[in-house]
Amino acid sequence: MTRPTIPVVSYPDLLSETMARQRAIATLGQALEEVGFFILEPHPVSPEVVRRAYQVAANFFALPDRTKTQYSPPPRLGPKEPGKGGFSSFGSEQAKGHSVPDLKEFWHVNRHSLTDPMAPWPQEVPSFRPVMTRLYQQLMTCAETLLEACAEYLGQPRDWLVTMATGGNTVLRLAHYPAVGTVQPGSLRAAPHEDINLITLLCEATAPGLEILVQGQWLPIQTHPGQIVVDTGDMLQNLTNGLIKSTTHRVVNPRSGNQARLSMPFFVHPHPEVDLTPVKSLVDRTGGVAQFPPITAAAYLAQRLDEIQVGPAA
Repeated sequence: MTRPTIPVVSYPDLLSETMARQRAIATLGQALEEVGFFILEPHPVSPEVVRRAYQVAANFFALPDRTKTQYSPPPRLGPKEPGKGGFSSFGSEQAKGHSVPDLKEFWHVNRHSLTDPMAPWPQEVPSFRPVMTRLYQQLMTCAETLLEACAEYLGQPRDWLVTMATGGNTVLRLAHYPAVGTVQPGSLRAAPHEDINLITLLCEATAPGLEILVQGQWLPIQTHPGQIVVDTGDMLQNLTNGLIKSTTHRVVNPRSGNQARLSMPFFVHPHPEVDLTPVKSLVDRTGGVAQFPPITAAAYLAQRLDEIQVGPAA
């Protein structure tokens, strides 16, 4: 069997008004149909902002647990309660269908974090808020261009997905996978799962570990400086009636040594009222039968958060 590869898309080509744009859109769309992942290179997110973000994230996660947990948000009150952002402790998330928690802790930056003056930010790391705010904004600008390209590939209005994402509770997750000793059998840094949202942008992680399931085999993906890995989630899979794939992926434990790992996935969510019912034109394109039931983004998110046993806003 030929080893699958991850297609590469050029961000500048997506901004051009030449045939290069159409070729880039075709590459992007075909990658999402066939693999569910592609690599964006080059991209518009500042390398210095990425470097600083990892630096301040490492400074935060190095704080004592008792300090970090004071920034944990209150329990989620229901599907209409927005995620409050902030810290989630080690072992607090468990993938759907798995009996042991993931080996990670994380911090969420989201719309609430950026707009509510009472939102939690770590006072012990003064540069945390400005650096993460800048990274969030740059990733959102990049994501909107990708959503436009995806909409065009699908034969929809150019602003179709961008409009959905406007007002959504998009999340920048700062994930820390600490070095750990003996672990519970079956425990992984992140057990096999699919993303919930529309699309996810992942800046280069600080260590290997990401693997995606393609053609029945696990394919390791190690991003390098200057690359962003992009994948699609269940919400876009629903809207497109399965034309666009939500691909299973995981983060495996270190195979040699026991180094810590940081990553920064950016989960682009639609606003809560978005109807995720498969679009008729795409149902027609995929055999004429709707594969997914009608449901709003809010109800779907609440359902998935219950399944994965996570705290506020994933």
